[in-house]
Amino acid sequence: MQVLNHAPLVEATRGEIVESVHYGAFCVVDREGHLLASVGNPDWVTYPRSSLKPLQALAFIEEGGAQAYGLSDEEIAILCGSHAGTAQHVAVLQSMHQKIGIAETDLACGVHWPYDTKTREAMKLAGQEPTVLNHNCSGKHTGMLAFARLRGYATHNYLERAHPVQVAIRETLGEMAGMDPDQMPVGIDGCSAPVYGVPMVKMALAVAKLADPMQLEAPRREACRRITAAMMSHPVMVAGPEQFDTDVMTAARGKVFSKGGAEGYLILGVMPGVVGDSSPGMGIAIKISDGDARGRARASVGLTLLAALGVLTQEELDQLDAYGNVTIKNWRELPVGEVRPVFESPDFSELWD
Repeated sequence: MQVLNHAPLVEATRGEIVESVHYGAFCVVDREGHLLASVGNPDWVTYPRSSLKPLQALAFIEEGGAQAYGLSDEEIAILCGSHAGTAQHVAVLQSMHQKIGIAETDLACGVHWPYDTKTREAMKLAGQEPTVLNHNCSGKHTGMLAFARLRGYATHNYLERAHPVQVAIRETLGEMAGMDPDQMPVGIDGCSAPVYGVPMVKMALAVAKLADPMQLEAPRREACRRITAAMMSHPVMVAGPEQFDTDVMTAARGKVFSKGGAEGYLILGVMPGVVGDSSPGMGIAIKISDGDARGRARASVGLTLLAALGVLTQEELDQLDAYGNVTIKNWRELPVGEVRPVFESPDFSELWD
C-alpha cells in the first residue's frame, strides 16, 4: 500500500462548516534519529527552502568565520535569518560588509521590497527604492561571500553548484542529515542559491543535531551552539517585528529556535533538558502541502507540538495568541470561525522524566 506523503493537519471553519483544510506532514526526531511522532510520510522528500539557512551557515562558522571577521551574535543570527528588511537589519548588514570587505553589488540574491509593512510604507512615502540589503536572504548571501573570502575563493560565481562554498554547504548538510550529498535533489531557491531536497525525517534529524550537538566533533559542536545561541538571543535578526520565528523565540526564552521557509516549511529545534532533566534535543520539521501562504497552518502545527511536548508554558503560549489556533474574525472583528488542528496530538508524557 502506498504511503501518502501528506494528511489533513489544520482546518479553518466558518460557522458549523469546515471551509478549508491544510494538508501536510511533520516529524519529531531526537538527536539519535529516533522518530518520536509523525503524521504523513516521514520519507517525503521536499525542499526546506529558507529553513535550511542555519545549516547553510554552519560550515562557515565551523571554520572560524565569525572569529576571523569579528562577527557578533547579532550578525551570526542574520546569517541564519529571513529578515524583514527594516533599517535595523540593513544597519547590521552594512556593518558586516565593512568587516568582511564586500559591497552590496557583490550580493546576487536580487531585490525586493521589505517584508516589514511599516518600513515598506515609509520607504514608498519617501520615494525610496529597495536595495539588495532589504532582501530577506541578504544575510545568507553575506555569509556565503564571507566564506569565499575567508578561504580565498572567487566571489563572482559564489552561487554556482560547483563553487567550493556550495560544495562545503552541501557536504555539511549531508553529514548533519545522515545523507549522501550527491543523492540530494538540487533546485534553485528564490534568491538564486542552490537548495536541496531532504526527506522530512532527515531534516528533523539535522535540526535535532543542531539543537543537541554533544555527539559531534568539537569544532562542529561549538559551531552549532554558536548558531543556536545567536538565533535565540537575537530573534529579531532571524525574522522581524510581528513575525512568527521572532515571536516564538522571544516567548520561549532560550528553549526553542525557529526558522520558516517558503512554501509552507518550518523547523523548530528544542534544546536539551527543556522537556525533562534527561530529555535530548529534538528537531521538528513541518511541511504544508499548499504552501501555507498566510502562515497559519504551520504555526498551528508548530504550537500544537510545542504544547504537547510541554516546551511552552501557558503564559508563553498566551504571548503567541496571534498565531496558530486562532479565532477567525471578519472585517467588523466579529468571530466567524476558527483555525484548529485536526491531527491527534502526540503523547510525549512517558518519554522522559
